[in-house]
Amino acid sequence: MDSRQIFVTGYARLPQGITASELYTVIAIGLVIRMDSGEILETDCTLATDTARRFVRDLITGKNINNLDEIIDEIRLSYFGHAKKAIVSALKMCHTKYHTALAGDFGMDS
Repeated sequence: MDSRQIFVTGYARLPQGITASELYTVIAIGLVIRMDSGEILETDCTLATDTARRFVRDLITGKNINNLDEIIDEIRLSYFGHAKKAIVSALKMCHTKYHTALAGDFGMDS
């Protein structure tokens, strides 16, 4: 199977009144994923503080995008920031884009 890496992004609206929403209206999560295994090699997100970005990066990097429910459960159990729902929504979008790429749909409008 293909061992190349792909980059996918997911976006979700942030709740009003938190620092990140003052900087951005949405959270963006970017993942570098191995096509053949689903392993998440790198994670980045647009949270406001270095600590929050590092925490989310550490929660997601090294996990497998095919085990999305496990990643979401870990976020629900350990992330207690206001952006929790937005992070989960953005990850779901990344998951969908990964499976779109696996199916060979490389359209330019996604």
